[in-house]
Amino acid sequence: MMAVHSVGAPKRKEIYKYEAPWTVYSMNWSVRPDRRFRLALGSFIEEYNNKVQIVSLDEDTSEFTAKSTFDHPYPTTKIMWIPDGKGIYPDLLATSGDYLRVWRAGDSETRLECLLNNNKNSDFCAPLTSFDWNEVDPNLLGTSSIDTTCTIWGLETGQVLGRVNVVSGHVKTQLIAHDKEVYDLAFSRAGGGRDMFASVGADGSVRMFDLRHLEHSTIIYEDGQHHPLLRLAWNKQDPNYLATFAMDACEVIILDVRVPCTPVARLNNHRACVNGIAWAPHSSCHVCTAADDHQALIWDIQQMPRAIEDPILAYTAEGEINQIQWASTQPDWIAICYNNCLEILRV
Repeated sequence: MMAVHSVGAPKRKEIYKYEAPWTVYSMNWSVRPDRRFRLALGSFIEEYNNKVQIVSLDEDTSEFTAKSTFDHPYPTTKIMWIPDGKGIYPDLLATSGDYLRVWRAGDSETRLECLLNNNKNSDFCAPLTSFDWNEVDPNLLGTSSIDTTCTIWGLETGQVLGRVNVVSGHVKTQLIAHDKEVYDLAFSRAGGGRDMFASVGADGSVRMFDLRHLEHSTIIYEDGQHHPLLRLAWNKQDPNYLATFAMDACEVIILDVRVPCTPVARLNNHRACVNGIAWAPHSSCHVCTAADDHQALIWDIQQMPRAIEDPILAYTAEGEINQIQWASTQPDWIAICYNNCLEILRV
């Protein structure tokens, strides 16, 4: 994944690496314009006490530094910075695990702003598998859970008590989305980008919902063998396309919502099970996939529906890649995680 440099241009590093003190599982880029190379990392430690660390790359020294580390109960199933490219909202970060938590990032410490719990009448909480933060309306978040439901949360970031903005949240709606556990949820940019979302789960289906008409959903795809579908990702430029993959599968399936139930492409060069997908933020025809075969592959899918034979770029890491994120505000950079390492790669 090496960029081509014009003759005479100053050579810059193509890969920056950070080693965390524990196995890294979840990871996300900050989108604030004043925090260019800032990422949040979540630990995978097989016990109750886990960690989240905020790291920043200093472009002058080419070194990563940990800005703050805080405790988190259980490993985070997902981490996401508020999708606030203009820096209007408070500097917030959300994590899912046993509950959805919203944190405020400070210069030296990060503090919990609110814990969103939908199980008011029970001691048991059904773990959250994932969530998404709505880009058009950052006051909306959606969570997916093993209890077959998706919950849409309304976030209030504006109340001022004294001199401090207080962040709180409430349930806007909860729906039974699948017949079994729901593993992922993502808002679509279609129709204004606020009301449409899709989910995948253990029943092997991709389902699409509209917040304005929640009494019915559309099944976009069902896995032939009913294998659980683990993740989904919408194309950032063309909301007709989304990508998903099944548990233990070596291929990524590209779907077109206009042609339900039939994949328009299958990306199947990985030699071990796929763990992550990330669409390019700036192009409708590029997607990156990552897998246990140590490979991160970038594909050009503009030939669809003709078969996509091979990726256009490949990067081999030193371990099984369990997480991949394409920086939405810096499309030249992709971040991957394997073992205890974070690498950012210039593409």
